[in-house]
Amino acid sequence: MTAPNPHVIPAVQDPVEGKDSGEIEKRILDHDSKPEGPDYSINHDAQIQGVEDGEDPPIAPDQFDPKWETSKWEIWAYYSYYIGNSGLTLFNFAPTQFQNLLSQAAGDTGTLYFANADRTVNEIVLLCNGISFAIQAFLFLVIGAYADFGNFRPWILTFWSMVCFGIGFGWMGIYEADKWPAATWMYVFGLLAYQMALTFWTAAFPRLARNTPELRKAAEDYADGVITREKYDLRDMLLRNRLANVAFYVSSVGEVFILAIMVGILFGVNADASMANNSYAFSVLIAFGTGAWLLLAIPWFVLEKQRPGRDLPPGMNFFTVGFWQLWRAMKQIWRLKQSLIYLIGYFLLGDSLNTTVTVIATLSAEIIAYDTLTLTYVLIVGIVAQAIGIGVFWVIQKRWQLSTKTMFNAIMLGIVLLDGWGMLGNWTNAIGFHQVWEVWVYQVIYGLFVCPWYSYSQVMISEVTPRGYEFFFFSLFSIIGKTSSFIGPLVSSAIIQATPDGNNSAPFYFLFALSIVSTVALWVFVDLGKSRREQEAFLEKEAVHREHRRASVAGEPVRQITKEEAFKP
Repeated sequence: MTAPNPHVIPAVQDPVEGKDSGEIEKRILDHDSKPEGPDYSINHDAQIQGVEDGEDPPIAPDQFDPKWETSKWEIWAYYSYYIGNSGLTLFNFAPTQFQNLLSQAAGDTGTLYFANADRTVNEIVLLCNGISFAIQAFLFLVIGAYADFGNFRPWILTFWSMVCFGIGFGWMGIYEADKWPAATWMYVFGLLAYQMALTFWTAAFPRLARNTPELRKAAEDYADGVITREKYDLRDMLLRNRLANVAFYVSSVGEVFILAIMVGILFGVNADASMANNSYAFSVLIAFGTGAWLLLAIPWFVLEKQRPGRDLPPGMNFFTVGFWQLWRAMKQIWRLKQSLIYLIGYFLLGDSLNTTVTVIATLSAEIIAYDTLTLTYVLIVGIVAQAIGIGVFWVIQKRWQLSTKTMFNAIMLGIVLLDGWGMLGNWTNAIGFHQVWEVWVYQVIYGLFVCPWYSYSQVMISEVTPRGYEFFFFSLFSIIGKTSSFIGPLVSSAIIQATPDGNNSAPFYFLFALSIVSTVALWVFVDLGKSRREQEAFLEKEAVHREHRRASVAGEPVRQITKEEAFKP
């Protein structure tokens, strides 16, 4: 009697019609059951099973094609794009210019008629954030469902980048207070396009890392029995962290040089001479930053390899596959319990952080009276601290080979402390984002201890994402992030409006409590080892499902599926 091949997944009965789905799941999980997940810093020399016993060699979870191997120039082009798309234009200067024009238009009354009510500048900003994020959530839901199929994904980033460029240059015509209604929509759609471009750029890094020569060598070593699965997963984890963290570091260093040029521009347009000059200077900076982004994006547009995504399921086309993907995801994502736990925690903590940054930015802009030169100096300090922070985090992680989760836990503590600082402002004016010195200190602390969130939270998404589903999962997490950013500002706006004196520090009560709850939940309940096993079981079950669908459409017998096919992107 022939022994069963451990790399063949049993083709069980008819999952296409929903029959015996519990048996399918049971067989796959039984077939691939493993001990508790790896601790990335221990157990690297565990015995390798299979090769020494004369069995088939183990199969690495990443399959390699030399045609799509990541080159160093492609990686540097990836870094280059992020220098431009770092947020200086549509995420920093454009929001400040918008708030500046609103403040001028509001005058001594401090209010403007917006959305059927007289509202303060802060309320309008928060509501516009909510509107923008709601539109983003809808678009991510529609586009993200299609993005993992075929090879048109790079064009999604190109399209949204072009929209960003158009909006960025368009700000050159908006620098007077009476144009605040136009500035409102420029702000809303600028945030929208920026987040779309940022998300679809970010979603490319797991496949870039997993097509590097280093990981190909690790896969060969694993198949040859030279390294354990734990060591393979460690290399995969560190490569993804290296790509994400170095991109953030390079972007931060590049931003400092761009900001240094902007200081010269501000002196050139004599920004301090009058309020009109100051407002004009904001628009000039946005346009200049957009031009820099355009130039820095060209290498990525040219050098990115258009790696194919997943094949269309049998019987599907590009007009139907997106809706099928959404339906299938809603049915199957419950099997990825660790992904769901992180999704919920990401929603809560992202809500806290996004709203915290918005509230502090609003308070800071008022403290420094929307002065462009001061704001630019403050940004330089913040970005230098950001570069140091992410650099130190990555060096520590690489030196001691710490897991992504360990680094993420440290960042969560920084977010809690930030909200605690803001909450103090409800009891005293001496601290709590009321003083000029706090604007500077905030930039340092935020850069050193909180900004690494923007890198490590994305690596955490890649940790809980099944291979081949990166764009859908990154879009899903962006939807959650945008939904949280929609809810948080609305709640904060309502809290401010409910206070007798319109206290802008009042939202910190809500934000501090929210950050503590989400930090505890993520720290205690997210287990990346369990997540990896759930992902492999998910991929195997999806491979069986695809085979049954293929056989049903073609009218052919169901064949057995190998692990290589299940792990194929």
